[in-house]
Amino acid sequence: MSDTPTSLDHLHDLVLPPAVPWWPPAPGWYAVIALALVAAAWVTLSAWRRWQANAYRREAMRELASLQSAEAIAELLRRTALAIAPRPEIAEMTGSAWLDWLVAQSPEPMPDTVRVQLTAGVYGPPAASQGIDTLRDYAARWIALHHSPPC
Repeated sequence: MSDTPTSLDHLHDLVLPPAVPWWPPAPGWYAVIALALVAAAWVTLSAWRRWQANAYRREAMRELASLQSAEAIAELLRRTALAIAPRPEIAEMTGSAWLDWLVAQSPEPMPDTVRVQLTAGVYGPPAASQGIDTLRDYAARWIALHHSPPC
C-alpha cells in the first residue's frame, strides 16, 4: 500500500440536517385550526339549540308514558301543540278542525279509532285499553314527528 492519500481518504459521513420540528406549525395550519375551532363551536351551539328547542317533546313523551285516559292524552296533545303554534290559533280549534290541524302537522295519517277517541270518545264512556294503546301510540308518533306550522 502506498502512503499517499487518495481521494477516498478525504471522504466522511453525510451530515444530515436536524429533524423538522412539529411546533410551531406553518402559518397555514393556524388558519386551518381556527376554522376547525369555529366549525366545532358552530356545530356545538346548533346541537345545544336543537336540544333546548325539543325540550317540550321530551317532557311530553315522559308525561305520555304515565297517562291512562283518552282525555288526558287529548289534553297533552293540545298542550304540545301550544308549544309550537300561537295560542289563539290552537285555542279556537275544536272538532274536525282540530283533528285536521293535527294531521296537517304530522307526516303520519291519523287512524279512524284515534279520530273517534279525540272527538266523541273524549266526552263518552271510558274506552277499552286497546283503544287507549292505539291513541297513545299515535300521540307518541305525533309528538316525535310533528313539524312546526309555517309562520
